[in-house]
Formats: sequence, structure tokens, C-alpha cells
Amino acid sequence: MLNVAHLNQYYGGSHILRDVSFDVPAGKCTTLLGRNGVGKTTLLRCLMGLIAARSGEIRFGDAQIATLPPYARASLGLGYVPQGRDIFPRLTVLENLQMGLATQKRGTGIPAFIFEMFPVLKEMLSRRGGDLSGGQQQQLAIGRALTLRPKLLILDEPTEGIQPSIIKDIERAIRKLTSGGEMAILLVEQYYDFAKSLADHYVVMSRGEVVAQGKGADMDANNVRALLAV
Repeated sequence: MLNVAHLNQYYGGSHILRDVSFDVPAGKCTTLLGRNGVGKTTLLRCLMGLIAARSGEIRFGDAQIATLPPYARASLGLGYVPQGRDIFPRLTVLENLQMGLATQKRGTGIPAFIFEMFPVLKEMLSRRGGDLSGGQQQQLAIGRALTLRPKLLILDEPTEGIQPSIIKDIERAIRKLTSGGEMAILLVEQYYDFAKSLADHYVVMSRGEVVAQGKGADMDANNVRALLAV
């Protein structure tokens, strides 16, 4: 689904991403782990075209997308839930969800499965996004991305600052999304147990480099937790 090869990015004279290479298979959850400041969010912003990579390749299916603008990548089927959610606080839940329909044909409705995954969104359609709890805003951000009907959903630390009950809801949603074998998920996470429970494959970054990758079932055996220790 997604192939990243020899990706490099700089901020000023600092080499932030160093020859990053990994794959995200279709219909699987790939978890990207690493301590704060290792370049995970910068990598995601490069994948979405929010910042330009200095060098390297990003392939999505058969398309080379490294030079495409963000809206073109979204149209191809990349959905993105940024760290901090970035919903529109003054818009209602319904209006936030409708913003995700921008790449769809006129008249396309919000997919019913989003309300099945997150019933609270249906109950609060007329409430402003800024009036929701942090966990409800996270569900809204995921729902907004899913209205694009993405082939690849990129989630940047969806459990950050979220109460345990909603973390469970998000975990169930991710399992359901990959169970059909069509949607791929790239999950950036610091919470090891959450990442391990969902990972079909894992990638670990340190100082801008990929230092380990493998099957999710092997995370404990490969002592991945130790790579995340401060």
C-alpha cells in the first residue's frame, strides 16, 4: 500500500529524517514507535505533503506521490489524523464530518459505519466540536478522516491525553477497519501495550533513523520496549 524509501528531511542544518525506509502492507496495521523528538511527526507530515522531503521516494500503490500536494494525496486515498486532533472547534460535529467529504462526489453522505464505531458522534451532531471532551474530539478527528473513505489511515498518537474507556473504543475501531483486509493503518504511538495489541508490523525510530522493524507478534521477543526506554 505504502512504500517509503531513503527519505531525508532537514530543519536548517539539522538532519531530522535519515534515510528512512519501510513498507505499510494493505489491510494491516503498522505501528511506528519511538521516543519524543525522534522525527515521527515530521515523517507523517512528509507523507502527507505538509512539508517537502529533501530526498527519497514515497509510493502509494502504483503512484509516486513525493511531489504531490496534500489535497492530491487525500484524493488518492490517504487519510490523516494529526497529533492534537486539529478539529474545527467552532463548527458542529456534523460540519466537521462534512469537511472530510471534500474529496468525494457532490451529494456523498457520511458513511454509516462511522456512527456505528463512534455512536457519540451521532448523538452530538449539532454540538460544536470545541465543546466535546478530548476523547470525543479524537473520535471526531478519526471520523472526519474516515469520511474520505481512505485506503490508508495515518494516526498520530491517538491515545495521547485520552481516557481509558475511549482508548478501548479507538482500539476496537482500528481492529474493525483492518479486519476487512482493504484499509491499511499507520499508527504512531508511544504507548507500547496499545501499539503491540494492534501491530501486524512494527517500525521503531531513533534520532531520525529506523533502528528496528518486524512482525508485531515478535515485539516482546525482539525487546522493542527497551528501544523506547529513556
